[in-house]
Amino acid sequence: MARGVWVGLEVQREFWRLRRGGLTASAAAAHLGVSQSLASLWVVQAGGMPLRDLDREQSTRFLSLQERIEIGMLRAEGLSMRSIALKLGRSPSTISRELSRNRSNRQGVYQPWRAHHVAHKRSLRPKPRKLTTDGLLRTVVQALLRDKMSPEQISGRLKVLFSDDERMQVSPETIYQAIYVQGRGSLRRDLDVSLRTGRAIRRPKRRADERRHGIKDKVLISERPAEVDDRAIPGHWEGDLILGAVGKSAIGTLVERTTRYVILLHLPNDHTSVSVRDEMIRAIQSMPQELRKTVTWDQGSEMAKHADIALATDIDIYFCDPHSPWQRGSNENTNGLLRQYFPKGTDLSVHTRADLENVARQLNNRPRKTLGFHTPKEKLNELLSNPPEIPAVASTA
Repeated sequence: MARGVWVGLEVQREFWRLRRGGLTASAAAAHLGVSQSLASLWVVQAGGMPLRDLDREQSTRFLSLQERIEIGMLRAEGLSMRSIALKLGRSPSTISRELSRNRSNRQGVYQPWRAHHVAHKRSLRPKPRKLTTDGLLRTVVQALLRDKMSPEQISGRLKVLFSDDERMQVSPETIYQAIYVQGRGSLRRDLDVSLRTGRAIRRPKRRADERRHGIKDKVLISERPAEVDDRAIPGHWEGDLILGAVGKSAIGTLVERTTRYVILLHLPNDHTSVSVRDEMIRAIQSMPQELRKTVTWDQGSEMAKHADIALATDIDIYFCDPHSPWQRGSNENTNGLLRQYFPKGTDLSVHTRADLENVARQLNNRPRKTLGFHTPKEKLNELLSNPPEIPAVASTA
């Protein structure tokens, strides 16, 4: 806009005021006594956008077209961003962002009218959703949903699998919005059943049911070794039951605290203390010796035979405090995942041992946020092949 500066900024400002008043560029030029070619240059340098953009209503939070014209003229006059900001009553960062974001891509210069048009398009709502416009990303997310991954797991796993491809990144909330909000979903509508809850609408979380019973000769969690809390050494487990319809059927769960590796206990007939004891012994005795350290359970009557289990497997068993499910956080979380496979109110006795092994295999191959979106199986294999060193106890001799 150097040629425009020779005429004077006040003349240019008056030219744009006349344009806003409805005059054509030619009429405004004639009124001011400037050449048609100079007026045409001003219009081209401003971006040449339609006159209607002059009259667009918008919040004063955003730069107006007139302010953008001022920025273009003052910048051409050689003023610094801070000086322009002072004249317009805006912050220097606003001017800096405006000049960097809204320059012409092809010419690399600032054209006020074009910048105003670009900013307007960027502000339009609703924006096209990423999962609506990107077919490849949508296909990948749909496939992972069918594999029963949660939106958070999908988001984290994509960062692992496509770490160098920004196009293949998506937030968990974007996935939820695609399922629940966007015109019944830019993702396939039937995929809501692949979510853990199986819900078609979003609901607030409900409080966990309280279920506590007394246990004889129990050892409370307060006496558990401190190393269990660190999660640095594998072999410490958390356990519980998930119940079926009216509490008549059940499946036992064991979750390793360090790796979140899960083992499911087959209880086809009942979940009495005898059945749970026998299945616990079978499961623990199948583990490598280095994974048999402790089990932490809630105070359910199914663990009345805990002494028999400890004697047969040489594993220490501890019990949570009443009304404290967070003391078995890994197990509680895993039980929530399992409800995706074993919904509440269904008969769990119909599932065979092979069915449980298949579900456990799927969970153990599912990426987990707490593991950096690696899988429990990967982390368990890593720890078994390269076990952490246990610090030696200093001698007092």
